Amino acid sequence: MRGNNINNLRPRMQGVNKGDVAISLPTMQDHKSYSRMATETSYSSKPLNASRDNIQSLESFSQLIYVMMGLAGFCILLGLMSMGTRAGYMILVLLICIGSFFLILYLAQWIIAAPDNDPQMRKISDYIREGAQGFLSVQYGAIATMAAVVGVVIFFIYLFRASTTKQVSKTTLAILTTLSFYLGCFCSALAGYIGVWSSVRVNIRVAMAAGAKNYMTCFLLCFRGGALSACLSASMCILGICILYLLVHIIFVDFAGMPVHEVPVLLAGYGFGASFVALFMQLGGGIYTKAADVGADMCGKIEMDIPEDDPRNPAVIADLVGDNVGDCAGSMADVFESIAAEIIGTMILGASLGHEAKVENIEAFIFFPLIIHAFDLVVSGAGILAVQSRGRQEPPLDTMLRGYMVAMVLAIIGFVATTRMMLYTAVAPSAWWHFSGCGIVGIITSYLLVLITKYYTDYAYSPVIGIARASKSGHGTNIIAGVAVGMESTGMPIVVITIALMISYTLGKTSGLPGNAAGVFGTAVATMGMLCTAVFVLSMNNFGPIADNGGGIVEMSGQGEEIREITDMLDAVGNVTKAASKGYAVGGSALACFVLFQAFLDEISILIGKPFQNIDIANVEVVIGGMLGVMTIFLFTGWSMAAVGATAEKVVDEVRRQFQTMPGIMATPQTQTPDYNTCVAIVTKGALGAMVKPAALALAMPVIVGFSFRIIGSYTGQPLLGLEVVAGFMMFGSITGLMMAIFLDNSGGAWDNAKKLVEKAGEKGTEQHKAAVTGDTVGDPFKDTSGPSLHVIITTMSTTILVLGPLFAAY
Repeated sequence: MRGNNINNLRPRMQGVNKGDVAISLPTMQDHKSYSRMATETSYSSKPLNASRDNIQSLESFSQLIYVMMGLAGFCILLGLMSMGTRAGYMILVLLICIGSFFLILYLAQWIIAAPDNDPQMRKISDYIREGAQGFLSVQYGAIATMAAVVGVVIFFIYLFRASTTKQVSKTTLAILTTLSFYLGCFCSALAGYIGVWSSVRVNIRVAMAAGAKNYMTCFLLCFRGGALSACLSASMCILGICILYLLVHIIFVDFAGMPVHEVPVLLAGYGFGASFVALFMQLGGGIYTKAADVGADMCGKIEMDIPEDDPRNPAVIADLVGDNVGDCAGSMADVFESIAAEIIGTMILGASLGHEAKVENIEAFIFFPLIIHAFDLVVSGAGILAVQSRGRQEPPLDTMLRGYMVAMVLAIIGFVATTRMMLYTAVAPSAWWHFSGCGIVGIITSYLLVLITKYYTDYAYSPVIGIARASKSGHGTNIIAGVAVGMESTGMPIVVITIALMISYTLGKTSGLPGNAAGVFGTAVATMGMLCTAVFVLSMNNFGPIADNGGGIVEMSGQGEEIREITDMLDAVGNVTKAASKGYAVGGSALACFVLFQAFLDEISILIGKPFQNIDIANVEVVIGGMLGVMTIFLFTGWSMAAVGATAEKVVDEVRRQFQTMPGIMATPQTQTPDYNTCVAIVTKGALGAMVKPAALALAMPVIVGFSFRIIGSYTGQPLLGLEVVAGFMMFGSITGLMMAIFLDNSGGAWDNAKKLVEKAGEKGTEQHKAAVTGDTVGDPFKDTSGPSLHVIITTMSTTILVLGPLFAAY
């Protein structure tokens, strides 16, 4: 029933335990004419239309940005004092970060200036904001406790592991690694929080723009809201690595005399900290959002035949909160850790290659990945500003892809110029254009992965049309068709990734620099090319949940059908952009894992004083390690899905209870209002409890495998056996995780848009629609819980092994 209002909501549910999240829901009055108010409200250069709360939020946000600018400026001064003229690359990176912070301030001010003064929409938006912030506060408390314990464990482990450098004592190395782990944790958590901060403030403005029938503003708010958090996430990642590098350089290079090529290995703790937090945020947020979504869909759409986001559904607020804590916070932390892992891994490889080739400027090879990702802020920023809608006649995805093309063209030009500037060396004069080719291969690969994912998940193409057609014959055929599409969709991405790996490795190997090391560095450069537009792609990813939230506010505030059509169109495109960005992210994670694998081999080579490059997969112990890696992926996927199912069952039971015991919810006129708080508390408690087991599995398995075979190797006279087995675990697990993630992401996205295609055809309420909703419900944990979590898992396992690898050698 569109137009129902939320009346007489209880201020707080009874029986909420300490640590649970409940939201205060004040009484709402009947809806008044909205379109006139929104139309009459205009934009201004200052946030005149924002509430006092939003003005204060903007001031607090601006202060945070100014602090980061100050840190960047302070690092520039320290860099000049410590490195002198050799600090040029770092200064350039930091100046670009400062420029990015100015763009972020502009976007924040532009967003806050949009109207948010409709009372009914404002209250609904506040419910979502309060629920999201409540969940994050509880989740961050749990993560902080676990991170504190893990940091102490890392400290004591490093007291007993061998050091990779003679200039650093074990105690100093333990302190440094622990501090870098905590810094990575903090920055990753802050990135996730900023994602939610942005999305919960944009959603009401999207709804109001839709209510004013201002499609172009509605579209831009969705996109720029996502761009704000994407820019800030990448900027913080780069700034954090610069701060850590400068600290290590001052202490160990300037005072202890450490060779500069050994510095990047000491940064691994930062990547591990970022991965650690991202794992829990992506997994916990994914369980939250999909448990609420499944519970709301099963009882609302299927059993009660009411629309999505109908205010009569007791789980609707929890569902809308989940869009923020799952799709926004989780994605921010995910991409943050991917960029951090890729930068640090490539810095290690660059340092190793430069040292081995005896290039004249080794710091250029070390700073190359930082410069490339700093230019990502420039090219993506240009692409973001270039995104301007031409009106409803232009598909929203075409508008975003036009901006993406701008970013890609600039990225290619910047990549060639940067490789010429930084990677030209008299040792191999032609090496720079070989590595330029590697970067271009990576850029093209990213675009192809986006197009392939679009084909399998957009309802304009045959795979999704086939699922919608299969829904006519029932629920079972819908599921079969969706699984088949997901399986098929793994083919082309893998072909593209393997071709990219082969070409980039060959280009690197033939560059004139030392063979295998140069080939591996070529693949790392291709990974950088793929991720050098990550900020823009992440902006497209965040577009989806913001549009979904805006549509939810429109539905709950009882707007007309023509207004919901605007947000429905943007929401459908958001499903495609989320799926496309997931394909992009998992491809980047796969290449990053290859980089981390080689960084691990280089780390061990430094440790043992001889090359450690070849792993014999015919060795039965290595095969066992590989099988355990494959098992970990399947077991994690099963446990994460089971967590969604178990929590969703509790939501379903609660929603059914309310419908049965509170018949006034469905009465006409409505005489009772659902108890939203209970569902929010159930999902919060369930998600936080259920995320621990699968996450612990992913973190513990590499350690268990490495230590177990270290012990076996010590008794069989094979001191490197633990390292070889854990390398097999890492590679087999990464490949399996890549395939599984593509299958889960694309099948879930295809099911979702098949449902939207059925709805677009006017088949709501039919048996075909119910079958499509069943497919969408099955696909929810596929695409928003297990699939995205696997992106993090494969890099988390790799960074865990990189940080703890020397412990697995039995000498």
